Amino acid sequence: MTGPALELHPSALAAEEACARRVAAVLEDRPAANLGLATGRTMIGVYRALRSSGVSLARATTFNLDEYRDLPSDHPASFRTFMAEQLFGPAGIPGDRVHFPDVRDGAAAEYEARIVAAGGLDLQLLGIGVNGHIGFNEPGSTVASRTRTVDLSAETRLANAAQFHDRDVPHQAVTMGIATILEARSIVLVATGETKAAALAAALNGPMTPSCPASFLRRHLDVTIIADPAAASRLSRSGTAWSGELA
Repeated sequence: MTGPALELHPSALAAEEACARRVAAVLEDRPAANLGLATGRTMIGVYRALRSSGVSLARATTFNLDEYRDLPSDHPASFRTFMAEQLFGPAGIPGDRVHFPDVRDGAAAEYEARIVAAGGLDLQLLGIGVNGHIGFNEPGSTVASRTRTVDLSAETRLANAAQFHDRDVPHQAVTMGIATILEARSIVLVATGETKAAALAAALNGPMTPSCPASFLRRHLDVTIIADPAAASRLSRSGTAWSGELA
């Protein structure tokens, strides 16, 4: 493959459903798969479609990309709360199969070790930030980065502000690193909406650079980008295997 494969779907809903089918296919082939999971508005539709697919997640083991620091785990905006509401609770995933990066100082290496001990990630789900971040790997993150504490950019904090009504958005988070993400056997990134168009174009058509962390996905041999026409509107076909046509 010369670059990530792009699946273009006619709407955001169709893109979310296509992503859910990819996850379901992995679980049908390997019910005890290790899944790297993401949060965010796009993933609400993905997880809704996955729940409706009828596939069992009871034997799956999950590793989430990131979590805020200095935020109670039961806060409505925490990613633990998001995942419990959107997937873990409704799908009946046992609590001992659910993993989040630990926000304790010095605990990042333990998270990496847990992923390795489980046999590595079979599939990693990703979204993309308006500044090209994946997970919370903000611009400036290197391809060698590992799970660690990061400072969140003003853009990222503004994009997530709607989830915080009783306090400021945390200034830090713990995230899987880019090197951690690239060790997954397969990666699927979902991008929908016009606000993601510039970041997606930079990731796929621009230089491979820390200024757009998502651009490093082009180093991986099995990456699929699932997008709607709005998110794909600034892409060229160079270096990308297309499936589907722009509206």
